[in-house]
Amino acid sequence: MYYPLIGAAILAAALLPLAAQSASLSLASALDLAVQRSEAARAGRAGQLSAAEAARAAGRLPDPTLTVGVDNLPVTGPDRFSTTRESMTMKRIGISQEWLPRGKREARSAAAEAVVQRESIQTQAALAETRLQAALAFVDAFYAGEALKLTTLVEHHAHEELEAARGRLMSSTAGSQEVLALTAARGTAEDESAQVRQEQSAALVTLQRWIGVRSEDLLPPPEIRPPTEDEYVAAYPSVLALTRDLEVARRQAAVTEGERSPNWSWGVSYGQRTGYSDLVSFGVSIPIPLSPSERQDRDTAAKLALADKAEADLAEATRAASAEYRALVSDSQRLEERIQRYGTGVLTPATQRIAAARAAYASNQASLVTLFEARHAEVEAQRKLLSLRRELTRTRLQMRLKPLEQGAAP
Repeated sequence: MYYPLIGAAILAAALLPLAAQSASLSLASALDLAVQRSEAARAGRAGQLSAAEAARAAGRLPDPTLTVGVDNLPVTGPDRFSTTRESMTMKRIGISQEWLPRGKREARSAAAEAVVQRESIQTQAALAETRLQAALAFVDAFYAGEALKLTTLVEHHAHEELEAARGRLMSSTAGSQEVLALTAARGTAEDESAQVRQEQSAALVTLQRWIGVRSEDLLPPPEIRPPTEDEYVAAYPSVLALTRDLEVARRQAAVTEGERSPNWSWGVSYGQRTGYSDLVSFGVSIPIPLSPSERQDRDTAAKLALADKAEADLAEATRAASAEYRALVSDSQRLEERIQRYGTGVLTPATQRIAAARAAYASNQASLVTLFEARHAEVEAQRKLLSLRRELTRTRLQMRLKPLEQGAAP
């Protein structure tokens, strides 16, 4: 008696992938899928983990050194190679340790932590780029689908007009030229649909490359709130990356500057002699900087020059980000103006032209070709408007998703 339930469960499991494919896909869902399967983000996280592991060891003392040996071993005479007959022969074991002052260790830890922060920014930049590219692919695929709806509508109109023209030809109220013109118009409409269908297929393949699934049922992109110029520049990927590069360069310069004072090393050893007292030795080793102006100071100057370079690169990147934001704002404003002007100046007259052509056809003052041309012109105006809206959406998405701190779903 449980067989029907088992059969229903199997059927539901079989239909689940089809239901998932047919579900409508929103822009936010597409971005989440893109982030989940991003290999660039995984590479960035691996780099960040590597830097974090290195940072944990940066502030620790070097490993101690164990020494084992034999001192004053005879190599000639009757006592050669004997460790017990010569009073000066001594078996020795010892340990030594290089000592880094606390300030040096803290400087090394700070430099390593700056590298971790830089890797973190690179990971965020990889995620932001993934989200941006997936969003642009989503917009291209969505508007290609909308354009296909319009060209399909033109095909429908061409088919209607052609059938009507054939009926008029049979009743001798229309000529063959009208039928031939509408036949060519239908062929043109079918070719336009094929071209748009090809563009949609390419856009869907690009979208699938980012999100991993193919979905033709895409929801319209939501309204996008652009950031301010300060928000955009402060979170711009190259600006943040170069800010971290500058911090790394300064921290590394501080580490190099600390090397001007040498590291001391201490050691202690225990010597064993046969028949005599055992001995203990201890001491401290201090490197002597003979010419710090020619060595240590040169290294510090090199690191400071790199910090200067990073600072100049950061200033240049900030200017570039500000200029890019203003260009995107300008494009957005111009596109908004064009959309409004095109709607009132082109689309509205095209719609009115259809009404006039339909009235003229009803009173036998215009042919079906004229009516089809009016309908086709109105659809072409809608396609142009779609293209402008697509460009506006892409522009706003770049403003919204390129900055790292603006990575949330729009």
